Amino acid sequence: MGTFFKDCDCTRPTGCPHLYTIRFRNGLGRQTEEGGHRTQDDAIDRLTEIYREKKRTAPSVAEARRELGRKTVSEYAKQWRPRQRKMTTYSTGEHVDSSINVHIVPRLGSRKLNTVTPIVVERFLDELEADGVGRGNQVNIFRTLKTILRDAYDKGAMAEDPVKGVQEPEYVRQKVVIPTLAYLKKALTAADEALALEIVMMAGCGLRNGEARAVNINNLVADDVYRVHEQIHSNTHRPEKLKHRKVGEFREVPLPCSVREAIERYEEKHGTTKDGYLLRGPSGYFTEPMERRRIRALLTDLPGAEGMGMYSFRHYFASNALGSGIPITDVAEWMGHKSIEETYRTYRHLMPGSITKAARILDAGLWDAA
Repeated sequence: MGTFFKDCDCTRPTGCPHLYTIRFRNGLGRQTEEGGHRTQDDAIDRLTEIYREKKRTAPSVAEARRELGRKTVSEYAKQWRPRQRKMTTYSTGEHVDSSINVHIVPRLGSRKLNTVTPIVVERFLDELEADGVGRGNQVNIFRTLKTILRDAYDKGAMAEDPVKGVQEPEYVRQKVVIPTLAYLKKALTAADEALALEIVMMAGCGLRNGEARAVNINNLVADDVYRVHEQIHSNTHRPEKLKHRKVGEFREVPLPCSVREAIERYEEKHGTTKDGYLLRGPSGYFTEPMERRRIRALLTDLPGAEGMGMYSFRHYFASNALGSGIPITDVAEWMGHKSIEETYRTYRHLMPGSITKAARILDAGLWDAA
């Protein structure tokens, strides 16, 4: 059934305070140890429980689990991927496939599932770090691997949780670089007309790059409201659903008068496509590579603070809104963040005096009431 012992050098093990460890063969036939049992009776009870569980497991089920455990990580990942029916968007599926094919399979693909332990996973993460894989990418890769291994574990391929106790890599958010109003004006003057309109949409309405590339005259649903319902995806170079949204969902954002005028001027000069898109290129749409070439040239001619990039103009919108006293709940909704926590984590440094300001406002209200 198994044995129990204390892994210590005490002369009288039965009387020492160390805990008992049990040794047994698990359902996959592998010799396994499990510690943390306070008394001999606890150890015996646990061994009895394991023995009864093995007896209840039909031989055919046990053999199926052993067979599954002998599959490699690569084989199992290949079977697992088609079952992920919720990964219907190009973006999500592409990122998962990249994690599997570029990182997981080359490093762990030939390893049998029943030999994957938390130590193996820790070494895998160490290799990612040593190879210079970014922390944000590490997080996504680990989450994909964890989901695959937990799925195999739940089906009995391993006797022990292969990711138990493994800590997720910590993603350190890059410093938010916000351009000044003077820099924004210089950028709009120096940029070509297409890039300038994209910058206007990001700085004036808080759109993401892909959303701004999809600027459309039909999205002006009111004099002061712009409806965002798609993006020009950075990989497909075609219209796709919004980030954190289902197909057909949209959000509406404030449309400053100056932004509306910029849209109307561009339409008057260049016209639109039959679907109302203002920015376009050889493929019919204004794509991420077209944007990247232009912004690189702009930042070369108009260098700003270290870390300045196209996304900085979206940060400008958040800075302008929060600095003007607009509630962070509204800013989070307009920017399309998944949760207000994301907005707060990114832009909380823009509100350093909010408590002091609130105290003054509340104090004035109290005195007025008195």
